[in-house]
Amino acid sequence: MTKPCIICVAITGSVPTKKDNPALPVTVTEQVESTHEAFEAGASIAHCHVRDDEGKPTSDPDQFALLKEGLEKHCPGMIIQLSTGGRSGAGLERGGMLPLRPDMASISVGSTNFPTRVYENSPDLVDWLAGEMRKYDVKPEVEAFDLSHIFQSKKMADAGDIIGTPYVQFVMGVKNSMPADREVFDFYVKTVHRLFGTDAPWCAAGIGRSQLELNEWAIAAGGHARTGLEDNVRMDRETLAPSNAALVARAVEICKKHDRPIATSTQAREILGLRPVAA
Repeated sequence: MTKPCIICVAITGSVPTKKDNPALPVTVTEQVESTHEAFEAGASIAHCHVRDDEGKPTSDPDQFALLKEGLEKHCPGMIIQLSTGGRSGAGLERGGMLPLRPDMASISVGSTNFPTRVYENSPDLVDWLAGEMRKYDVKPEVEAFDLSHIFQSKKMADAGDIIGTPYVQFVMGVKNSMPADREVFDFYVKTVHRLFGTDAPWCAAGIGRSQLELNEWAIAAGGHARTGLEDNVRMDRETLAPSNAALVARAVEICKKHDRPIATSTQAREILGLRPVAA
């Protein structure tokens, strides 16, 4: 298989703390340094959350602006994907960073259960976030926590709410949501191919101990892979991951095993239909 594999590094997230792993980058400076290392290791997308001065998750556009500026300077060409996730804010503040015009932003098109709460994504909020992404030419990455979310992305694409072919990421291994189940994963892939065509790009993310498993499945099946300390802070049961770059390097080795070249940022932009880097 010669199809280049896009590696997305989810650098920080909203849940992990330095108590979980001291290598977790929290400040903007730490995040830029960690992402640069991951970029050098082979990641072409940076999935970004930000924290406030106390290390708590936030949707503050000013913090996102600082991070975006640092990544553009130190990781030239890397695809910047900002999170509109619900752990960092509520309501419309979740999309307050979209006027920054990142290359991409995550969007969850339906609600699901999380370990201790409902991850609520009302139809009105989803429609507004999708509208802001169209307004500012931001490509959505659909985070599919359930089969219905894949079908909803198709409905939104048909209605023009999502421009072009949706880029769907299967999220598996979240407690109380979809577990990492191989038959379900295979059906997700089949469904994306049926709804969007066999050439449609897709990605998969495994949470916690499922990260390595989902990296293996996605890369072997011709999809793209997400890794990083947001989703998993360990290399194995006994060993903390020393960095985001170490998790990216592990995904790169899986790509080599399956004869998948690593997508450069330029190739990733072409695969995903993104605008070129501004001169």
